[in-house]
Amino acid sequence: MRAVVLISGGMDSLVVAAQANFLGYDIAAMHVNYGQRTWQKELMAFRRICSHYGIERKLEVDASFLAHVGGSSLTDSSIPVENADFDALEVPTSYVPFRNANFLSMAVSWSEVIGANKIFIGAVEEDAAGYPDCRKVFYEAYNKVIHLGSKPDTAIEIQTPLIEMRKSEIVKKGIDLEAPFQYSWSCYKSEGKACGVCDSCARRLRAFQQVGFPDPIDYDERPDYI
Repeated sequence: MRAVVLISGGMDSLVVAAQANFLGYDIAAMHVNYGQRTWQKELMAFRRICSHYGIERKLEVDASFLAHVGGSSLTDSSIPVENADFDALEVPTSYVPFRNANFLSMAVSWSEVIGANKIFIGAVEEDAAGYPDCRKVFYEAYNKVIHLGSKPDTAIEIQTPLIEMRKSEIVKKGIDLEAPFQYSWSCYKSEGKACGVCDSCARRLRAFQQVGFPDPIDYDERPDYI
């Protein structure tokens, strides 16, 4: 019952951590700094979430090579972070090339060492129109890669409990699990107040508005998204 939980510090990873805790897993928490604009705020969120759940086994990974690779508005300051467009179908500038695959490979390595047989990640299919590494089929394929590329006695499996849920349903799940949303951070742009207009802020705010529950973090703007 040991699980590696990938905790970015965002809303989705918080709820996944809350669910793994509720299910009774011995949680080993992993956080990846990859040169993103808000890395300090996300790291603070990770540490606060771990403290809240009493998670003692933690791994903070430096994957700054992804910033050197570039190609994303999250890691390259010369590429502006776009405002939200709920109807867009193309891959957004905030996509970090093959990021989740890199994260998962690190999590699998750690899982083999510490004897974890589950890896929890807060991937959401609702985001898949823009982010190809948020699709259910991607994680199904990755589980096959783990089976083929790890020791046969490990039996490590990725868990994506939020994959088919809408953002509003994730907020409801977090409320039910008493997840500390005030410790999470979703903004792509700012480490002060959340901007309220980037794609991540907008989806988060819309979800809270649909549920009718106030988002407890501070925003520069709180547009009405419903």
